[in-house]
Amino acid sequence: MNGTDEQEYLDFATARAGALYRTACLLTAGDRHLAEDLVQETLGRMYAQWRRVASADNPAAYAHTVLVRAFLSHRRRRSAGEQPTGQLPENVAAEGDATLRLTLLDALSRLHPRDRTVLVLRYWEDRSVEESARVLRISAGAVRTQSSRALVRLRAVLGDSLTDLSTA
Repeated sequence: MNGTDEQEYLDFATARAGALYRTACLLTAGDRHLAEDLVQETLGRMYAQWRRVASADNPAAYAHTVLVRAFLSHRRRRSAGEQPTGQLPENVAAEGDATLRLTLLDALSRLHPRDRTVLVLRYWEDRSVEESARVLRISAGAVRTQSSRALVRLRAVLGDSLTDLSTA
């Protein structure tokens, strides 16, 4: 990689690291260490392929795809079952109601990783059904079904706290 390419990569990594980390925190249900590892793995893969990635239409979207796939690979490799975390990230987003964010993050952490992933892609990253399907390597119909079922499960986990937050 020449000096210009390296500087472009450094600029990209600096600009996107925060957004990647916030998404990773959501995917990992607040496991900051795993989120940092996923971002590092993502940026490492981006660096290794930077010449090809830099010429893509949307390197930022590609980085989020790499991040989600790294998360899914991690989940497949993990031999132990679900291990809920007792700690929430200190600051996932700088804006909005902190109580709502913490309540939603806690509820997301109680969902199965697959449900959490589809909800983060569809509603946090605001991806289309087709984009989510490409990232997850499933059909668009499966994304719609999983999104619908994951929302039902999220509402069940939230229970009365959703009503309490909307009236506060």
